[in-house]
Amino acid sequence: MSVAGARHALHPSILREYDIRGILGETLSVADAGAVGRAFGSIVTKDGGTSVCVGRDGRLSSPELEQALVEGLASTGLEVHRIGLGPTPMLYFAVHHLQASAGIMVTGSHNPPDHNGFKMVLNKRPFFGRDIALLGRVAAAGAFSSGRGRVEDTFVTIDYVDRLLEDWDGGDRELTVVWDPGNGAAGAALGALLHGLPGHHIVLNGAVDGTFPAHHPDPTDPATLTQLREAVLEEQADLGIAFDGDGDRIGVVDGKGRILWGDEILALLAEPVLKANPGAPIIADVKASQSLFDRIAELGGRPLMYRTGHSLIKAHMAKVGAPLAGEMTGHIFFADRYFGFDDALYTAVRLLGMIARWPKPLTLALRYDHMPKPVNTPELRFPCPDSVKFEIMDYVKTVLTERQAAFSDVDGVRVNREEGWWLLRASNTQAELVARCESMTQDGLEVLKTDLSDVLGTVGMPVPPALLNARES
Repeated sequence: MSVAGARHALHPSILREYDIRGILGETLSVADAGAVGRAFGSIVTKDGGTSVCVGRDGRLSSPELEQALVEGLASTGLEVHRIGLGPTPMLYFAVHHLQASAGIMVTGSHNPPDHNGFKMVLNKRPFFGRDIALLGRVAAAGAFSSGRGRVEDTFVTIDYVDRLLEDWDGGDRELTVVWDPGNGAAGAALGALLHGLPGHHIVLNGAVDGTFPAHHPDPTDPATLTQLREAVLEEQADLGIAFDGDGDRIGVVDGKGRILWGDEILALLAEPVLKANPGAPIIADVKASQSLFDRIAELGGRPLMYRTGHSLIKAHMAKVGAPLAGEMTGHIFFADRYFGFDDALYTAVRLLGMIARWPKPLTLALRYDHMPKPVNTPELRFPCPDSVKFEIMDYVKTVLTERQAAFSDVDGVRVNREEGWWLLRASNTQAELVARCESMTQDGLEVLKTDLSDVLGTVGMPVPPALLNARES
């Protein structure tokens, strides 16, 4: 039954493209969590759904947000399965495992400790973009469904770990691996996973702690991998694996402590996937190196460049039937033998299985040595008001078209030149423009930076110092 309820206006800044995310006490409150539950539950019931899974990460604010969220969901008449503390991919798994209509995870992902939010799925598909905008409107109008729901604790950690181990396919070689979940939610399942994996495993910062005392849980930031890199060298390990705060993004370092970025991880994983699925499409986001797309083609696959954003990638992956996809941020998506969502623990199992099958002289460090080594800037972010950032990007496209430049506009603009490529796009989650340049030479990189700077100047954007000072990452 649908009834009018107390209207609740969510802070507009928390309704992001891919999820809901805010700062406790500033833009996000416990009352907001209850309203999100009532609004999301109303959307689920209107869609014909009857059940929802709820999980939470280890942030200090997550238990009280989860409690309010559950109460809101139950008030709409849904059967609510509380799966408890764990990584976001365990929540996604629970939706499949329990055949639930929907799922919602209380998590701040890799954001600072005072941040938190919600990631959602409906009918096993990502809930994002216009869906999240609709949720905001339902809450603001108080257009909530009403019913007598039911809440039960349904723990799936063992089932989840068993499913991860089901796809272990390593050889006889036992690896030495250092793990760093960064005191994030992945630590809740990691111990059980390692109990079932062969090899020698060393865990750093395994206890779930929402203050993140060791370091910020973001494996795309080299500073957060310092402890892992040092431990890999000290233990003479084969590799090190890190996770972000909610366990849906992976970071990898080789036996020499060198970082493999998301596109390099994807290039390795594409080999066995394309062997099993010849000619299949493999998706990467627009920030990925050209070396990755070239490697996928070399392996007989069909490289597809797509928009940045885990929800966008998952939706497109299902649309085109891709068995594998990934982002520079370390989101890796397996539909080959798995469910098609981003799961860093599952990715780790598949990566280790592949490495353990390699001939004994072949190590990850040796493979790293043979990878192409383009020179590129780091991801550059500079402020640009939300009110004009997309308008500026439209103007940039017009300028490039007039110049007859070769570019892709799948997500912003990725300009291809003889020297390499540069990217400029509007962030979907922050008031920023994002840029990156890549060439095979340092001189070529400088040409690309100059070209990007010139285009920015033409459209009236000041050239940010971050671009002028950027050096090879």
